[in-house]
Amino acid sequence: MSETFKPVEGDVEILRREQCFRGFYSLDRLHLRHRLFDGSMGAEIDREVFLRHDAVCVLPYDPVNDKVVLIEQFRIGAIGKSDNPWLLELVAGLIDKDEQPEEVARREAVEEAGLELGALWPVTSYFPSPGGSNERVYLYVGRCDSDGAGGVFGLADEGEDIRVHVWSLDEALAAIGDGRIDNAASIIALQWLALNRTAVREAWS
Repeated sequence: MSETFKPVEGDVEILRREQCFRGFYSLDRLHLRHRLFDGSMGAEIDREVFLRHDAVCVLPYDPVNDKVVLIEQFRIGAIGKSDNPWLLELVAGLIDKDEQPEEVARREAVEEAGLELGALWPVTSYFPSPGGSNERVYLYVGRCDSDGAGGVFGLADEGEDIRVHVWSLDEALAAIGDGRIDNAASIIALQWLALNRTAVREAWS
């Protein structure tokens, strides 16, 4: 196995930084140079970066009934790229306060799905689009009781209109295969759970 690049101080030089836009999200333009694989410093390049709060996504899972809770909501980014901009997703929220990721997972589960989560199982954290955004996503599976779950939730003052679905894990995995679930966090969490279902059910039963 070949070694990956191990950066040291000075391998990235930020020459100038411009503030292009400031709103709920922000956009900066960076003028920079970075070390090349041959050891030399590259020429100056310009890169725009979308500045977002880090996010938390959690897949509520009922280990007794082997069911998952998914939410459905309208997503502006899917317009023009999908026949249906109402996406099936995980419970999710931004870390926009002085909170730990686990706190966000529990708060959002109540706000978006009416669920109180038990144990949280950290899956991974990752950059969803590092070519143009600095956002990092913290991904969890959360233990829940799916009996009686359902309905419409969300905060009206944030324009949220969220419908809750309870599916068997196998139904959710089939929805990845036929394209009904087509967002990264949901695919990662569901496939991880498929690989680790036995261990999770044994730990949480």
